[in-house]
Amino acid sequence: MTYTQEDRVLLVHKGITERQINAQLECFKKGFRFLELAGAASVEKGILKLEEDEEKEILHIWDQYLLKRKTILKFVPASGAASRMFKDLFEFLDASYDTPQTPFEKTFFAGIPDFAFYSELNNCCIANVLKDIPTLIEAKQYKLIVRFLLSSEGLNYGSLPKGLLKFHNYPSGPRTPMEEHLVEGALYAKGGDTIHIHFTVSSEHRTVFEKLSALKKGEYENMFGVSYNITFSEQKPSTDTIAVDMDNNPFRDDTGKLVFRPGGHGALIENLNDLNADVVFIKNIDNVVPDNFKGATVKYKKVIAGKLIELQEQSFKYIHLLDSGKQTREQMIEIAQFLQRKLYTRNPDLKFLEDSTLALYLKEKLNRPIRVCGMVKNTGEPGGGPFLALNSDGTISLQILESSQIDLKDPSKKEMFVNGTHFNPVDLVCSLKDYQGKKFDLTTYVDKNTGFISGKSKNGKELKALELPGLWNGAMSDWNTIFVEVPIETFNPVKTVNDLLREQHQ
Repeated sequence: MTYTQEDRVLLVHKGITERQINAQLECFKKGFRFLELAGAASVEKGILKLEEDEEKEILHIWDQYLLKRKTILKFVPASGAASRMFKDLFEFLDASYDTPQTPFEKTFFAGIPDFAFYSELNNCCIANVLKDIPTLIEAKQYKLIVRFLLSSEGLNYGSLPKGLLKFHNYPSGPRTPMEEHLVEGALYAKGGDTIHIHFTVSSEHRTVFEKLSALKKGEYENMFGVSYNITFSEQKPSTDTIAVDMDNNPFRDDTGKLVFRPGGHGALIENLNDLNADVVFIKNIDNVVPDNFKGATVKYKKVIAGKLIELQEQSFKYIHLLDSGKQTREQMIEIAQFLQRKLYTRNPDLKFLEDSTLALYLKEKLNRPIRVCGMVKNTGEPGGGPFLALNSDGTISLQILESSQIDLKDPSKKEMFVNGTHFNPVDLVCSLKDYQGKKFDLTTYVDKNTGFISGKSKNGKELKALELPGLWNGAMSDWNTIFVEVPIETFNPVKTVNDLLREQHQ
């Protein structure tokens, strides 16, 4: 590719090299290989189903760890726009009819007093047209209500991120998802007296997030007797990816400028890598519930965190032993069994390795970031699935994979995907430091051979976009990964506005 002077200035501004662009262009031309699967993970193979007494032991491990005053962090991807939540209501605004016709539309208006944003929306209607919502409904002015909900004339919910919408009602007033995460942090991620929470946000909404956190921070500090350290970051311009036309040539806008697109949530591995914490919880912004439903969420966040610490401490002991060079053959066999049975990393050639090579291999595989992922039973929800995948070094390990990473034209692979017993609700707890207390460089554990190419358009012209390896998919491919079954009660995402009418959000 030939770069103009304007192209080079743009690349410098973004922090992207020509070499990176050329590598991305090759991805468009060659596509991404499908991952080889050894099977779908299940309770019988790869997913831990803990008994009640095991849970109690692990909960105790987490409680003891919190006493060490380590830095615990909640990491919440929160840049997602809420526009998809209101897809059906946008369609209603554009429809040829004026009264609710579809089941979705009828459910929305039947339940409208139960939404946490009802009072604010009602006041907005009164301020704009001097009529409250019941009066507008009686006059069959349904679209006016929706317009005040979605547009800048009113609440502007159609353009805001989910984290800033009013989700849940309380006697003290409604809460946003951002606030619910502050509450969760106090309930399971309290290291000492400080709760660290980091939100990744879009640049256009960062100021609003910061204003809301400044407004509400003191309220929750008083409620829980803690101090909050709330921080924000945005996806880095250097993680944007170049767009191409349908012939895989760089796409330029009407002025001739190269077009870049955000690299997807996989870009957030850079944001995570910039943070200094011992343990990090990762959870999506919209998977929150009111206080009366938080019991299961809090318990199982502690369970997966306790499991992480249990495995981390054992890994560190083994690494220190290998570092000493005083391990016996029997101890190496024990370590290899721990790696295979507890960390689910299997190497068919392990028995052929000489002692010195085996020791190096064991240390390399143990000395990696660890993540424990909650897995819920498959109920048909979209999302990544748990699999046993074959890695490029010949090992087999647990991976969270999306459908785009699997060759669904292969009947055996499609069967694994369709009949998977569990899926990933984005419920992770991670260890980011090694046995010497040093931060891992998380960017070195990314499988750069994974990614996703999708079709988009700009100004009526078709283009192709490249998404980086997903944050909990290829971006964490070379981590030690453990799957633990957690109850479906811990998974309550809000995909559409009507989900807020479900019992779990009332």
